[in-house]
Amino acid sequence: MNNFQRIVLASRPKGVVSTDNFRLETVAVPEISDGQVLVRNHYLSLDPYMRMRMEDVKSYAAPQALDEVMIGGTAGEVIASKNPKFSVGDKVVGMLGWSEVAVSDGSMLKTVDTTHIPLSAYLGAVGMPGMTAWYGLTQIMAPKAGDTVAVSAASGAVGSVVGQLARMRGCRVVGIAGGKEKCDYVVNTLGFDACIDYKGGNLFKDVKAAAPNGIDCLFENVGGVVMDSVLARMNPYGRIAMCGLISGYDGVPMPIHNIHAVLSMRLTMRGFIVSEHMELWPEGLGELGQLVASGKLIFRETIADGLSAAPEAFLGLLRGKNFGKQLVKLI
Repeated sequence: MNNFQRIVLASRPKGVVSTDNFRLETVAVPEISDGQVLVRNHYLSLDPYMRMRMEDVKSYAAPQALDEVMIGGTAGEVIASKNPKFSVGDKVVGMLGWSEVAVSDGSMLKTVDTTHIPLSAYLGAVGMPGMTAWYGLTQIMAPKAGDTVAVSAASGAVGSVVGQLARMRGCRVVGIAGGKEKCDYVVNTLGFDACIDYKGGNLFKDVKAAAPNGIDCLFENVGGVVMDSVLARMNPYGRIAMCGLISGYDGVPMPIHNIHAVLSMRLTMRGFIVSEHMELWPEGLGELGQLVASGKLIFRETIADGLSAAPEAFLGLLRGKNFGKQLVKLI
């Protein structure tokens, strides 16, 4: 391989993201120096946080630079190494971005075992999304057996893990997802107690019917009217893990009318960024890895084929077209 392709951020979105905001480039494979490794990426991870990184605004992390490789998690194989910690053939995960090939100094690269866990799962259920679910559930919501836990975007990479972990801890779990197919999957395959179709036109009534005794914990991925409907059913001293607000990421207004519930129900609501809690990753990923390897934690993937498919797949993710974890397969 003499050349490879990569996708860079060509321009910042003005409102809704378009494929024109990205540019596909062909560049020469670089030579590596002492301490570096060359990785051939097999999978790219597409995640909602990327939308906010495309904006030049103050946030928890620096904005994605223009004309640089689009940020993102990757899983691949070492194809050349001048770093004693890595050997050719090692399977690795890292943050090498939307690129077929990348150079790493090894500092943010982790070797993984694919004997019992598929390589792609290290970008989903046994990766950042799974760890996000584990942290929000165990460290913020901390539900007790018998609690009712609500999960928005329940069929997604994060929500699907939250619900399964909560069920394993003896909770009643109510999911919210878009469409009958996703809701059927959430209940019949993932084992949630109920799932509400937010597209059904009866969101507030359906939440009340699915949670007659109220809701103790909320894992929030969506915001807007979905969050509003759950706030109306929260029990006193409920806990909310604020993970994402995808309904407003593309500049869509996201009003919340039931914020008074935070006061009247004495709720605790906490936002979090899972990469700020690396000290807990070994514990969380250890549990998740065992559950996936033993088949006790179910995950689903939507896979786009080839690097050039990444921008359109990313737009689909923002619009809820994906089912489970959205990946791009490169090889």
